[in-house]
Amino acid sequence: MKSILIDTDILINFLRGRKKTREFLSSVVEDAVVYCSAITVAEIFAGMKEQERSQTIDLLDSLNVVGVSREIAEKAGMYKTHARSQKLQLDDCLIAATAYILQATLATGNAKHYPMDDIYKMRVAVE
Repeated sequence: MKSILIDTDILINFLRGRKKTREFLSSVVEDAVVYCSAITVAEIFAGMKEQERSQTIDLLDSLNVVGVSREIAEKAGMYKTHARSQKLQLDDCLIAATAYILQATLATGNAKHYPMDDIYKMRVAVE
């Protein structure tokens, strides 16, 4: 069974009711183990409104949340150190490192945030 790590933007658009994002997530839960990073949880909670709490928690509870291990942190640090662009954010490096360690495909609407060439990426329409 394949593994998919869902990026923050995908989950936000799912919570906003975006049709294509809902269809995508519905299709992957059928034949993949679906993960999200603890970093994604923090990013979602940082922008969450109180009235969105219940729905957000239900969604996150349905996913396999992966914490930041030393191995993930070290790989993220290596991504950041070797980045050609200073714009590469540490949170994106941590999410990419999680995908790398899990050997999971990273599903994102923001592929440009992940220039790493040693992870599999899947561009998902988020409209």
